Order: sequence, then C-alpha cells, then structure tokens
Amino acid sequence: MATLLSMRSPSPSPLSTLTSCNPNITNNALVYKPKFLNFESSSFISNKKIINALQFGLLNCIQRNVSLNRAALSPSPAIEENIHIKISTENGLRLTENGSLRQTIEEQDGEATEEESSVEGTEGNFPSFKDKISRRRNFAIISHPDAGKTTLTEKLLLYGGAIHEAGAVKARRAARHATSDWMELEKQRGISITSTAMVFETKGFQITLLDTPGHQDFGEDTFRTLAAADNAVMLVDAGKGLEPQTKKLFEVCRMRKLPVFTFMNKMDRPALEPLELLDQIEQEFGLATYPVSWPIGSGDRFIGLYHIPSKNVHLFQKDSKHGSKEASVKIVPFGDSTLNTIIPSDLYKQLKDEIELIEGLFPPMDVAKINSGDLSPVFFGSAMNNFGVELFLDSFLQYAVQPGAHESNIGQILPDYPHFTGFVFKLQANMDPKHRDKVAFVRVCSAGQFSKGMKVQLARTGKTITLTRPQKLFAQSRATMEVGFAGDVIGLNNPNTFCIGDSVYTGPRVSFPGIPSFSPDIFCNLRNTNPSKYKQFQKGLHELVGEGAVQVLYSVVSAKTDPILAAIGQLQFEVFEYRMAHEYGVEINLEPLGFTVARWVAGGWPALEKAGKLYNCVTVKDMWERPVLLFRNEWNVSQLMSEKKELGELTPYALPST
Repeated sequence: MATLLSMRSPSPSPLSTLTSCNPNITNNALVYKPKFLNFESSSFISNKKIINALQFGLLNCIQRNVSLNRAALSPSPAIEENIHIKISTENGLRLTENGSLRQTIEEQDGEATEEESSVEGTEGNFPSFKDKISRRRNFAIISHPDAGKTTLTEKLLLYGGAIHEAGAVKARRAARHATSDWMELEKQRGISITSTAMVFETKGFQITLLDTPGHQDFGEDTFRTLAAADNAVMLVDAGKGLEPQTKKLFEVCRMRKLPVFTFMNKMDRPALEPLELLDQIEQEFGLATYPVSWPIGSGDRFIGLYHIPSKNVHLFQKDSKHGSKEASVKIVPFGDSTLNTIIPSDLYKQLKDEIELIEGLFPPMDVAKINSGDLSPVFFGSAMNNFGVELFLDSFLQYAVQPGAHESNIGQILPDYPHFTGFVFKLQANMDPKHRDKVAFVRVCSAGQFSKGMKVQLARTGKTITLTRPQKLFAQSRATMEVGFAGDVIGLNNPNTFCIGDSVYTGPRVSFPGIPSFSPDIFCNLRNTNPSKYKQFQKGLHELVGEGAVQVLYSVVSAKTDPILAAIGQLQFEVFEYRMAHEYGVEINLEPLGFTVARWVAGGWPALEKAGKLYNCVTVKDMWERPVLLFRNEWNVSQLMSEKKELGELTPYALPST
C-alpha cells in the first residue's frame, strides 16, 4: 500500500511544504512510516533538488503545523503537479524529542541516498548518517589478572568526562568502588567477575567501553565481549611482561582481525626495559609495534613520557589524591633548552640516547597497518597515578577504527545497510535488584531504521519483538535510547526472549555467526537443599545459565533429574552459589564429579546411535538437547576416537541454535 504525497513551491521560496503527512504519535515522538521514498519528477528538476526540498519541506511542515508540540500534522490539499513522491507505508522514519530524524531515500535508479536532518532550524545543517557512524568508537580491554584493567577503565572514564572522581578496584583502600564493578560480590572481593558496557561522549566521539573480567575462569565472557568490539586495548604489567591470559585473549583479537592498542601499565613500579617489552610482543605474537610514547625513568623515578609524534615531553606530578583526580601535567618541547634542568641529568641523557635509537629502529607509523591489525601502537604509563592515560585516550580516538562490516548469512552487513541488524553477545540478570530484570546486550551492526518502539525479528525463532525500552548502558545505570547507530551497544529488557548469539533484524532475514560455548573443565551435580523453593531454584538456574555464567547438562537417564553444572574454573561455581543465595534466596549443594573434558558429538544423536555402546565416558545432553560426552581425561577421548571412528567428529565447543 502506498500514499501519494506532494510538495509545492510557494513563490518565490523553494519547494518547502510536504503535504498529506500522516504520522503516528508514540512515546512522545512522531513516527513516520515510509521504508523508502521513490521520486517521480519532471526533467527540469534534479533528484538532488527533490531530496533537499524534502528535507526543507518536511522540517517546515513539522515546525509550522506541529510547533514541536507533537500534535498531528494537518494535511494540505495543495498539489505541485510536476512532483509526486510515492511513499511505501512499511516501517518508518522517526522524529525524536531531541530532533534526530532518520531518512532512507531510494531513487528510481536503485541508488540509495541516506540523510539525517535536525529540527533546530528550518534551514539548519544536515549531518549525514555516515557522520553519525564515524563518531562511534568502541573497544574492549584485555589483560591478565592484576594488570590494572579495572583501574585503567576507571581512569579512561575520568579523562573522558564520564565520572568526576575515579574509584579503585581494591575495596579496602577505596572511598568509592570502581564504576564498572557494580556487582556486590565484585565490591567484596575486589575483582571483576562480569563484563559490562559503558557509553559516554568525549571530544566529539561517542565511546563504548566494554569492560571484561580479567580472571581466566571468566575467559568465555571476555570472548563473547570481544565479538562486539571493533578495537582492543591490550593491557600489560610492565614489571611482568606478557602473561598467559593475555596471550590467550590476544589470539581471539587476531582471529577477529581487531586493531590492538598496547598500554604498558605500572611504570611507577620496577619495570622491564621498554625495548624488551616491545620485543616480547613482536617475538610472541609476530606483531610489529610502534612506540607512540616513551617512558622517562621507571619505578620511583618515573617522571614522564616523551610523545614521539609531537616530540613533546609530558612531565607528571604525583598528588595526595591517589589518582582519583586528573594528574598535573607540564608539557615541554624536547628541544627546549630548560628541559635538562627539569629532568635529572642521567635520565635526560638516557632519553636523548633512546630517542636516537627509536628513530633508527622504527619506521614512520602507518595508521593503515594499525587499522588492519598488523601494527600495534604502544603506550607507557601508570593508570593508578593517571600518568599517560590522557595521552593514550587522545591517540586512541585518533587511530581507532569506526564500526565496520560483519559477516552474515547474506554476506557482509555494512554499517550503512538500510535495515536494522544486531546480535546479542551478553545477558545479565538482576542488574537492578529492585526489579529483578534481565538485560540483553545487543551490538548494533547496522541501524538503517533503528528507533525506540520499532519491531524487529528474532532470527532463531522468527518471533516479532517490539523494542519498547532500548537502553543506553553505563555499567549498572541505564537511560532510554530514542535512536541508535551502527557500533552502539544497547540494552534490551525482554525476559526469556533472547539467548547469547541471537540475531535480530528488520527487512530480509539476517543471521550472524553464533557465539560458541567452550569445553568446560570441572563438573558438579547441582542439588536444591530446600524443595519448597523449587520455583526460585528453577528461575535462578535458568537465568544464570542463560547469562553464560556456567553451563548446564542433564543426564539421559530419566531417573536422574539433578542438573550437572559445568564451568571452566572453580571461581565460576563460587559466583553461581553466591548469586543463587543472595539474588534468588536459594541454598544449593555442589557435589564434584570426576570429569575434566566435554566433547559435543557433531553428528548428533544419529551418530551416537550408529556408534553403539561407548566405554570410558558418560553421555549427557546440553540445554539445546544435543549429545555431549564427558571424559575423565584427554587419553580417554583419544581412545574412543580410535575405537569408534563411526562416531564422527567430536568438538570442544558448540554453537547455539540459529
């Protein structure tokens, strides 16, 4: 069904009146319903002029007839006989309360032109849809435990203007806790045990910072978060160099071809030589490096940084506030004659020698190689004392990539794809203890028509979902979003609808690659100690397993009804037990089992039946009813594979149903 709308050009003004407007009014916003606009014009008026007229006319119509009070637009009988605009009434354009308007304009020759307009004035500026995307930057921080990841996160929020005073991860020393560590158990233990998203504006960019748990027991949560990131920050303890968990997570970044920015932290403590740290990255990962900043001293004598691109020296002063406020910085050009009187003579001589060495060893920085993941820019500093954090943030905004393409079942989905698409990379229950809600974290891949109140399809089930309350996230805090763009991370509150790895879309069906579950290492029988709390037990189990906090398996023997919990590390069980008690009021017992390896049967139940009776393993099923074999050790796996070749492939991971 289509409606003919017309514009007329009152002399002597340009075409300025869009008539026969018929918006729906929902949630304090005017919602238009065209999916695309086709232009039929006489030869003397160019398509570009029509597009400009549409922008000007629509704004004029809104401001004159509505006066920004959300009243219905009055149709006008006026017709300009030379211009007819055919509007399909499927899906919509949206004018939000803050004046953001999204249009997808498709000319008859098939070329799409996308515009975004503002209602601040009838002849205001019209920043393009691509300009909105180009302002987006998102990144995840990876590190080994205790490298200072949460501290760096907090300081980036401080320098980004998102908070006014930085907290600390060490609960016993902190007047306030780290923003990203919102869960009560995180505050008690002084560790990060769940990933979270923090969105804030700084220096003309919208930043989405994806904070990840550093502990290896929660590596799967970090893996899922990296699926939503466009850039990665690799945090290294300068006193220890590369550590095992950092190496594992870097391989995930390499697999996804993410640009990797390296921050050598804790330079205010005894540290390895800078060149040794750079050499570790190049030898271990085969990744070229370029030092953007260079430390002046280390430990108690760490006094500043030399910024190589600008050839300026940044000198820091410690304060008594332990890094809760921005550090005092004095910037001096390296050639300044007073510099050798400010810096101790031995450090000044060392800096001069090292600068000559750097200029001889490293070719000029290649931003294209940074963006392709073939070159890692390296920064030095101390997150605890705020030394080098602002320098890193400014450089990151300059070199990081904006949202890019994502592979799907229909090929690459570009950020300017004309339909909304996204995928769920995380679920989190009970972020708001008062409401016991469940939030799905969705990475927006394209947002051709994303807006509050729109209807999307869930690829796994085909179900239609209304996005009544899309939310902008900042750790535990949330605010309603009206519009979104590619690169954004939004929170959707729709209990029991989503699973990790789900794809959502408008338009043609789109499915992104699923996010796998990995083979757990430890297993326990799970028992509810209080049968009267059966409902609470089932609710807690369903929600926490849905988060990916642990995996759940079930016996194929009908008489055995107790679930089997499976995890990568013991700390996951401890967190599960704590949350069941404090969030659902259920006390549980965990009885260890003697298995250490799980393998999914790629051929499913038919392959299992064909293989016949199996020895040295136990058959169970996962939450998707797929067969899983549990073994006591890897040797049993190898033995079974050699004896039962008809069983086919056994995989250490499984993708969710799509």
